[in-house]
Amino acid sequence: MVPRIAIPVPHSQKLDYNQRALPPYLHAIRASGGVPVEIPLDASNEEIAKLASNCQAVLLPGSPADVDPQKFNQPRDPHTAAADVKRDNVDELLLQDAYNLHKPVLGICYGLQSLNVWRTGTLVQHLVPTKVNHEAGKTVAVAHHVSLEPASRLAQIIAVAKLGTTALPVNSSHHQAADSPGDGLRVVAKCKEDGVVEAVEGTSADHFVLAVQWHPERGFDEDAASQALFSHFVEVARKYKPRDIS
Repeated sequence: MVPRIAIPVPHSQKLDYNQRALPPYLHAIRASGGVPVEIPLDASNEEIAKLASNCQAVLLPGSPADVDPQKFNQPRDPHTAAADVKRDNVDELLLQDAYNLHKPVLGICYGLQSLNVWRTGTLVQHLVPTKVNHEAGKTVAVAHHVSLEPASRLAQIIAVAKLGTTALPVNSSHHQAADSPGDGLRVVAKCKEDGVVEAVEGTSADHFVLAVQWHPERGFDEDAASQALFSHFVEVARKYKPRDIS
């Protein structure tokens, strides 16, 4: 079976961002043996549910939006960008479907933040400047290094690329990060230089849930760690069998 991966269009209004940002995700999924299924943000809930029902996994991509801080009971920081209500709706519907049926979930950048808040976690709305530039952007191939929790699933995936787990080089394009992990999530990676949370994963052994703060879709063709991450995700989706919820 070739697994179908549901992926929301990144933003409901910033079409130029979508045109730049979406193709690398689609390429990484296809190159790893999956079929990306774009979920339009203007689709009705019924249409989204129908598309999701034909997918074996969910990938939540990055976005220039920020999660509404009211969702984690905080006043808005002046640096917090506007929320994207349509993107949030699609994310929540896909996550509900994935958690109900134990479909694999991979979150990237904003996708990590969206997942964490949906699971009742909190966010740092704006990172205090340190020697690490977390907003470096796509032109900076290596913004900092990430320390992985050795016993984590993420570390096992990265080990396939024979890169070790003590100082994984990553890019960076964010100004927010996970603070308290959500229900059923645990922190499994931090920025080596300043301790910012860089990855969370699910605590349930029978449900693949993983989210990273960096962008493995960027430079996918050259980066062994990114290839290992997408390859593992698509393989888990290939082996997915619906959970019996009778």
